[in-house]
Amino acid sequence: MQRTTLNEWLQWLEGLHVTTIDMGLERVRKVWHAMQLQPTFPVIMVAGTNGKGSVCAMLSTMYQRAGFKVGCYTSPHIQHYNERVAIDLKPVSDERIIKSFAAIDAARGDTSLTYFEFGTLGAMHSFIEEKVDVAIMEVGLGGRLDAVNIFEPDVSVVVSVDIDHAAILGDNREDIGFEKAGIYRPGKPAICADPQPPQRLLDHAAVIGADLKLLGRDYSYSRMDNQWSFQMGSARRHALPMPALRGGYQLGNAAAALAVLDCLHERLPVGIGALKQGLVEVEWPGRFQVLPGRPVVVLDVGHNPHAVKAMVASLRQLPFAENRYAVFSMLADKDLAAVAELAKDEFDGWFVAGLDMPRGQSGTGIAAQLNALGIGKVRAFEDVASAWQAALSAAGENDRITVFGSFHTVAEVLEARRQRT
Repeated sequence: MQRTTLNEWLQWLEGLHVTTIDMGLERVRKVWHAMQLQPTFPVIMVAGTNGKGSVCAMLSTMYQRAGFKVGCYTSPHIQHYNERVAIDLKPVSDERIIKSFAAIDAARGDTSLTYFEFGTLGAMHSFIEEKVDVAIMEVGLGGRLDAVNIFEPDVSVVVSVDIDHAAILGDNREDIGFEKAGIYRPGKPAICADPQPPQRLLDHAAVIGADLKLLGRDYSYSRMDNQWSFQMGSARRHALPMPALRGGYQLGNAAAALAVLDCLHERLPVGIGALKQGLVEVEWPGRFQVLPGRPVVVLDVGHNPHAVKAMVASLRQLPFAENRYAVFSMLADKDLAAVAELAKDEFDGWFVAGLDMPRGQSGTGIAAQLNALGIGKVRAFEDVASAWQAALSAAGENDRITVFGSFHTVAEVLEARRQRT
């Protein structure tokens, strides 16, 4: 079948491999070698349970403002696949992605690739073809066996380590930390922004001889009113503006990004003006994003306890709302009980919905779980759009609606908003 549109390619990719997730590098490395995808520009690899997308967004913006041509690969997307592959902060065209997909398909022979593996190779192919100055690659899942890890990073960052994807990565921070430390390389800067790094991460970095940079030991940051400062070795940066991304935890993400800048300063120098401009102008949709207008609407793709704990802390910093509503849905393999326990006191009413997709669950099933946890005022809906419309109908201009629980939940609300305009 001739595939002429990006949607046709994506539909074909969804059925190409027997499983959606197939950890291991043997198959993707075989295709990578056949394509000879050897970047001549610096590669920055970013892993973490949460925060990695924000770090990628900050780095992309600062490097772009400094005049470099920046490639950035992130996942998953919220609304359009093109969001995953950006050059100079803009999603690449359908045509660019199709060209890369066609090149991969021609090179792979009978080697089967997952959707994510195909996309990862495609992103790097696009960056090489478009001659970027730097590529920022977000790890999709874990690190050691993630497809992104076939490339050789010049700097690697582990932003945070907490429990998510437990069935694949392990059910404790030590095992998960080891998996994420798999992106570190001998002799190369290896940043860990988690304030309590797992011992297995530290041990792995020591065994391979990575140049480990730890928060609190090798670099630090401090906040003073509406400014902050950063220190790494003899480098000190004072009177920095607060990041445009909301949430107190974003300072830690910003510090990790500045640590990367310092590690690559000789190859990719970024002046203080571009650095400050990047902090002020960075955008990362769906990560505690507060939309303009009333009622106040907060979009957050948080879907694990670590992310939802941060979301709750940020909600408590917002102005008073008379009524606080949640539009909520989660995939079945996520820890709904832990998330609900963290968020239950933040909402006066819940509008919960089903997700019609693999790993999805019904709105009535989610409602039953919330009720069993002692959470009342829960209304169940078949889909997110219906839950969103009901929440809008219930909310007054002095109320707040928080949409969270999954990338899919946020995406469906954004689509419902788009259709209304």
